[in-house]
Amino acid sequence: MKREDKHLIVEELHAGFADASAGVVARYRGLTVAQMSDLRRRLRDTGVSIQVVKNTLARRAAKDTRFEEATPLFTGPVAIAYGNDPVGMAKAMADFAKEHEALEIQGGVLDGKAVTAAEIQALASLPSREVLLAKMLGSMQAPISGFVRTLNEIPSSFVRVLAAIRDQKEAA
Repeated sequence: MKREDKHLIVEELHAGFADASAGVVARYRGLTVAQMSDLRRRLRDTGVSIQVVKNTLARRAAKDTRFEEATPLFTGPVAIAYGNDPVGMAKAMADFAKEHEALEIQGGVLDGKAVTAAEIQALASLPSREVLLAKMLGSMQAPISGFVRTLNEIPSSFVRVLAAIRDQKEAA
């Protein structure tokens, strides 16, 4: 590979690392090209990029970015996934690793802090963003709807008492 090509790869990867808030480093030895393409497609669907580059180039690209904490993981043949959706990325990588034992998650970076493979698995078990927003909205609406039901109960109980009195007078 020419020096200019290496420089372009480092610049492109550095820009990607600088923009990303999270990353996952995984060993991929034993995956076929079709399986690797499937992983790339799954990650692309969640808005995440994945690169397989030489470790020296990855270390250079990680300098002065949040990914500097992950440089100890850049040993052997590794694939580096990076993006701004940490939960989606972790879910896609963990699901793929369950299906294909050849993919082994080594660790990663989350907001500039190193995370272990176990922490990435825990991140993958979180509910999706939409589910969390729905739960939060339900929690926020619960006190208001309870208050409205309580206020509605006062006139309802008053009407039921009047109806009972009316029924009692009609029966007498």
